[in-house]
Amino acid sequence: MSVGQAPKTLAEKINWLIRHMWPPDVKPATSDAEVAAALQRVTGEDISRSTVWKLRTSRQPNPTLRTLTTLATFFRVPIGYFGEGSEAESIEDQLTLLALMRDGGVDTATLRTLADLSPEGRRMIGEMIASAARMEQHRSTQPHRDQTDR
Repeated sequence: MSVGQAPKTLAEKINWLIRHMWPPDVKPATSDAEVAAALQRVTGEDISRSTVWKLRTSRQPNPTLRTLTTLATFFRVPIGYFGEGSEAESIEDQLTLLALMRDGGVDTATLRTLADLSPEGRRMIGEMIASAARMEQHRSTQPHRDQTDR
């Protein structure tokens, strides 16, 4: 799932946070055990590797409030992010924007420039972005061709 795709399930939301909102001051995790260890180090709450795995694979769709609070604290997001409905969608939109600004090279000057465009200009930029996303998606679904295939 890319930065721009909104996560739908709790597992997708947690995996999205791990990929896009990992705290910059915490060593990146490469396994569920490392995620669990980082959660414990930062928040003081003990969440097992198996709980992290169950959450990330939808095998535990209804975690405790303590677990959700731990995740929200660690990723510095409102607990409402893990819910459903318009509040969760609004939080997802804000987090996507933050991830794009942090990881995607979109800076505040670019955002100000976009805000100064006419509605037609913003619509045109939106269409260009959607076109680029479709191209990337198409490219990622095509079998990789070797140089010798040309």
